[in-house]
Amino acid sequence: MNEGQQQSIQDIQVDETNLYREESFTDLRVASIRRLLPIKVDGSPDEARSPIFIGQTHIMSQMGPVPVQAQMEVKDLAEAIKQFPEAIAEAIEEMVAEAKERQREAANRIVVPGAMPGGLPGAGGMSGGAPPGGGKIQLG
Repeated sequence: MNEGQQQSIQDIQVDETNLYREESFTDLRVASIRRLLPIKVDGSPDEARSPIFIGQTHIMSQMGPVPVQAQMEVKDLAEAIKQFPEAIAEAIEEMVAEAKERQREAANRIVVPGAMPGGLPGAGGMSGGAPPGGGKIQLG
């Protein structure tokens, strides 16, 4: 679903052609690997599709722990374990690049003096504009 689109609760349906059973593996330190095994609607294995492996960990930031996950194109758990460090490193690089891009976009926004957030003219406050009514003293 695209941002801005809304879906009614009556429109939500389970995709019976895209079901997976999930298994989780961990080293109890830093690594978690999820294996999603494709299944049919009756719960039997779906041999026509390949398992999906997702590596997960947390990194520490100034804001606290940040979850990181990466899908790994591997055939089995042994390969997933070997590829885990590289996959997570790539995911972290992508996160950092995305954060830098968002900072650049925020820095490039045009700020009009005297305009309120949301593009409304006028309003004073910290923006330096005059208060409504021209700033004259009015006696009742």
